[in-house]
This record gives sequence, structure tokens and C-alpha cells, in this order.
Amino acid sequence: MLALVWLGTAPVLAADLRPRIVVLGDSLVAGYGLPIKEAFPAKLQAALEARGIDIDVVDSGISGDTSAGGRARLNLVLAEPPRAVILELGANDGLRGLKPTATEENLDAIIGELRRQRIKILLAGMYAPPNLGRDYGQAFNAVYPRLAKVHSIPLYPFFLDGVAGVPELNQADGIHPNAKGVDVIVERILPYVLKLLGRS
Repeated sequence: MLALVWLGTAPVLAADLRPRIVVLGDSLVAGYGLPIKEAFPAKLQAALEARGIDIDVVDSGISGDTSAGGRARLNLVLAEPPRAVILELGANDGLRGLKPTATEENLDAIIGELRRQRIKILLAGMYAPPNLGRDYGQAFNAVYPRLAKVHSIPLYPFFLDGVAGVPELNQADGIHPNAKGVDVIVERILPYVLKLLGRS
């Protein structure tokens, strides 16, 4: 049976809706300091549409969110199950020096639920801030490759690859990418997203 979904005042068949990718993350996804059209989800959708892929990229980023916050709101995010999820969480865990074991537990629970619902996953990795020391960095940085291996899911090793530490690609805080930085992120992660969607 096809479900009815209300859009405005007119019901449409759920099967008629465009497929969706949800980007579950923090301020790096929400586009902190940027217009909505310059944020990662909007630019990723534009890049996919430019390649003839008819899909909606849903921004489910909340500034300041941790892996625990993402875990807590997962059921709401999945109220209408998407085709795929790009999971970008943990940056704030690292900034706050939270235990890597807690970050791993939260991400593991999120991935487990997504797999239970047969939703495709691309895990976007994060690196710990260098000021937290070598031991913390090694423990934190190992979380993402380990989860990808345990769950047999694709890993984009570092969401800020090519952007982190490059002044001209970041806002004044040195943490959040500017519009040019988002362009670099989209360009680098796009092959992974295309593969996730079964496109080359």
C-alpha cells in the first residue's frame, strides 16, 4: 500500500516523492556562518543534479551537536526513511575532549539503527584537535576506521580534507569552512557519494 504524504494542502503518493539523502551532522553540515544555499547539503545537491541525479539532500545538521545529540534525535530524522545517510558527527566531541569510547558508542548505535532499517551509510571521519595530545588523538582518530570496518560501510576518512588549516578556505574562526571551503569538501566527497548511490 502506498502512503499519502501531505505537502502544503495537497496529498501526494509517497512513491512520487524524490529520493532523499539525509546529512546527519553538526555545524559543518548546517552551514554555520553561511547562507543556506552555500551550505554543504545545498551544494552537494547541486553537484548531484548537475550530473543528472534527481535527489534531495536534506540538511539535518545542528550547530554544536555531538554524537550523543545525533543519536538522541535519530528517530525524528528517520521519520521518513531516506535512501541514504551521510553521517558527519564527532567534531564537537573532539573539541570538548569527550571520551573517544563514548563517541564510538554513539556512532555505533546510529550506524546499527541505519543498517537495521537497510539505509545506506557513508561515514564521514573526523580528526581530533592536535592540542588534546597524542594519546587522545590516536584514540579518537581510530574510531571512524574501526566502525567502518566493523559495519562494512564506506568511510570518507576526513570530512574537512583539503580545507582544515587552510586560512583562505575557512571563516575567521579557523574552524568552519567558508563558501570556497564547502566547494572543496563537495568536490572531494562527491565520488564517495556517487558510489554510495550506485553511480560512477
